[in-house]
Amino acid sequence: MPTEHWPLPGLTVRTERLELRLPAEAELHELADLAARGVVVPGTKPFGSTWAYGTPTERARAVLTSHWRAQATWTPEEWNLPLAIFVGGHPVGVQSVRATDFALRRETLSGSWLALPHHGRGLGTAARAAMLHLVFAGLGATDATSHCYADNAPSLAVSRRLGYRPDGIQRDSRRGEPATTLRLRITREQWEATERPEARLTGLDACAELFGR
Repeated sequence: MPTEHWPLPGLTVRTERLELRLPAEAELHELADLAARGVVVPGTKPFGSTWAYGTPTERARAVLTSHWRAQATWTPEEWNLPLAIFVGGHPVGVQSVRATDFALRRETLSGSWLALPHHGRGLGTAARAAMLHLVFAGLGATDATSHCYADNAPSLAVSRRLGYRPDGIQRDSRRGEPATTLRLRITREQWEATERPEARLTGLDACAELFGR
């Protein structure tokens, strides 16, 4: 529950289709159970981090510890907000957004995952669109960025659908093999010029200072 001292759990983005917010403890464990049952389509390697490819127990624990760590290490200069994606009152994945020196740079970087049963339903696009409403309409960002491997077609399709544009490439190591990462960016002006679903943001005023606003 949000408190005067830690209001982040009260921050919520709602659209007709879904809701983004921090999960309560019981909901977090529900999310961990989903991760344990799988988040990666067999034969694909969409993530650079190793947690998604571990055992069911390792995946579940990674969800729990990353959520706790994000809040425990939060500062206005370096923050990571792992918002759970809720559909019909139940979590189906995570849409995260993070920033470094946001008060100065006004730029964010996002990431996400969905439990396997919820792939292919357009929820990745809907969740990212809701997140963009938070960063542009709520936090006043000037730019939102996303990174994905060149062969991660679903993530790339989401970015293109929402109006992101190419922002260069970088060479990375993916599980011991070389890989090309595509950087993508959407500016506030580009976002304002795109069609997007109506979204309602609540609870931001109480925690604005935590974002360095």
